[in-house]
Amino acid sequence: MNSYINGIGIISPQKTAESDEFLSEAVEYNSDFLPCIDPNFKNYIDPIASRRMSRLIKMGVASAKMCLTDAGCSMPDGIITGTGLGSVEDTEKILGSVNEDAPLTNPTPFIQSTYNTISSQIALMLKCTNYNSTYVHRIFSFESGLQDSLMHVNENDQNNILVGGIDEMTQNHLGIIRRLGYWKMEPANNLKLLDYSTPGTIAGQGSAFFLLSGQKNEHSYCRFVDVRTFYRPGNLQMLEEKIISFLADSGLGLQDIDLVVTGLNGDRNNDEHYYQLQNSCFEGIPFAWYKHLCGEYLTSSGFALWLAANILKRKVVPPVVLLNDSSPKRLKNILIYNHFRQVEHSLILVSE
Repeated sequence: MNSYINGIGIISPQKTAESDEFLSEAVEYNSDFLPCIDPNFKNYIDPIASRRMSRLIKMGVASAKMCLTDAGCSMPDGIITGTGLGSVEDTEKILGSVNEDAPLTNPTPFIQSTYNTISSQIALMLKCTNYNSTYVHRIFSFESGLQDSLMHVNENDQNNILVGGIDEMTQNHLGIIRRLGYWKMEPANNLKLLDYSTPGTIAGQGSAFFLLSGQKNEHSYCRFVDVRTFYRPGNLQMLEEKIISFLADSGLGLQDIDLVVTGLNGDRNNDEHYYQLQNSCFEGIPFAWYKHLCGEYLTSSGFALWLAANILKRKVVPPVVLLNDSSPKRLKNILIYNHFRQVEHSLILVSE
C-alpha cells in the first residue's frame, strides 16, 4: 500500500524551522557541536506551560505542531516518537541533585527525563487520545517509529500518523562521549568536514516530525516507500546484498536510484563503508551527504528524510549536499543509507 509524507516540521542547526528557504545559504560553524536554531516557541507553546518544559520537550512539541500545520491536520490518528537518548539535560539535573545530596529534589526533571515525555506532551496539548508510542533503540529509534507508522497506514489508509525523531546534546554528554573517540578533539568547520583526516566527527541535535498517510493530497511531499534496519552485515558483499534485496522488495534495482543520501560524517574510521559502496554497487549514482549540516546524533536520519522529501517536492538538489558536483539527471527515487560506526545500518526509500 502507498504511504505519503503530507507534512513536515523540523528544528535543526540550519534555518529550517521558520523559513521556507531550502538550504540556499547553509549555516557555517567552527565548533565541535552544532546547536539547533530555535524558533519562537511562543508561537507554538503557551508561555506558562513552556516555563515547565525542558528545551528538548519544547523542540519536540513545536516541531510536531509545525508538521500538523504544514499538513493541514488538526488531530493525528497516532503519535510515534523515536529518541536515542531522551532528555539528557533533565537526566543530568537528577544525577546532579543526587550527587549534591539535596534533601528535597525537584520532581520535574525526573518526570521529564522519561523517554515517552515528548509523545505524551504532544498528546496532552492536542488532547489526542489515539495511539501513542515511543521507541528507544539507539540509531534505530527513528526508523523503528517509521516502521510502526507504516504498519498503521497499511491497516487503514485513512490514518494520519505523526512520527518524529528527536535528540539533544549537552556539554557534559559531549565531554563524556568524546572519551570514546566519537567527536573530534578540536573545533572543526562543518562545511569542510570531509577535509579533515582526524578521527571523530561533529556532534549535533535536532527534532524532525512527519505526517504519514495512505492518502495523497495537495500537501504531499513524496511517497514513503519502505524502511529497513540491519545489524553488523559482516562484509561489503553482504552489505551490497542487503541493499539490493531491500530495493528488490519494492520492485526496484540499483539502476532506478537517482540519488543516494549518505551518512558521511568526516570520521575517517566511519566513512570507509560509504566510499566502498560509491565505488561498487552505487557506482555512477550521484552521492549526497547531510551530517555536515546537522551533526551526528542517533536520530539524524530524520534530517536526511526531510532533505530527501524536499528534494523530491522541489525537484532541486542544494549544491551544499552534493558530492563531486554530480547532480542527478532526474529525481524520482532517493535512497537514504546511514550507519553508526559500521554497526547499525539503516535504509530509507522515498519516491516521487
